[in-house]
This record gives sequence, structure tokens and C-alpha cells, in this order.
Amino acid sequence: MVTIFKGRRTTPLQIAVLLCAGAFTLQAQANEALANKSGCLGCHAVATKLVGPAYKDVAAKYAGQADAQAMLMQSIRNGSVGKWGELPMPAHPKLSDADLKKLATWVLSAK
Repeated sequence: MVTIFKGRRTTPLQIAVLLCAGAFTLQAQANEALANKSGCLGCHAVATKLVGPAYKDVAAKYAGQADAQAMLMQSIRNGSVGKWGELPMPAHPKLSDADLKKLATWVLSAK
């Protein structure tokens, strides 16, 4: 047992959970930084509609669809129009497959 919180004993399982939560937070921040660097946050936000839909709404629309990640990656790479209204989403053809996957996964995890 290790003491982490003011005299409380912490089990290895609790430590593992804390480490995983911290890693998830860092990964989410990295993917938000990637979205910002890629220009996504100029039109989208996580919780509110801007020019394009909120990421939480995108996640809700694709929830439970087995091919959601692939469909979203394709929309990011090629752009789209008509899924969320008349304004087109511009294509991002220069993003690597790895970055497309990171962005799609991050968007689909939005709440």
C-alpha cells in the first residue's frame, strides 16, 4: 500500500485508475490541440454549435454505428455538405491517417 491522499492508504488498483485517468486527460488535451492546429475549432466546439455542429451532437448522431469512425474520417478528409445544413465543411486532405483517426476518435468521445 502507498499513501497518496492525506493519510489514506491507496491500493495498486486505485493508483492504476488514477494513472489511466491522467493519461486519458492528456490524450484528450493533445487531440484538442490537434483539432485547433488543424483549424477545426474555428467552426466547431465540443458543447455548442458554431458554424458547424457541436462535437457532442456529432458523437450522438453516430453513436452505436460500427463504421462511425471511418465515416467521420472520410468527412474530415474529403469535406462534406448536407449532413448538418447547407454550409459545406472544407476538406482536410493533408491530414495523415493517424491524425484523422485521432480527431475522429476524439470527436466521437465528446459528451
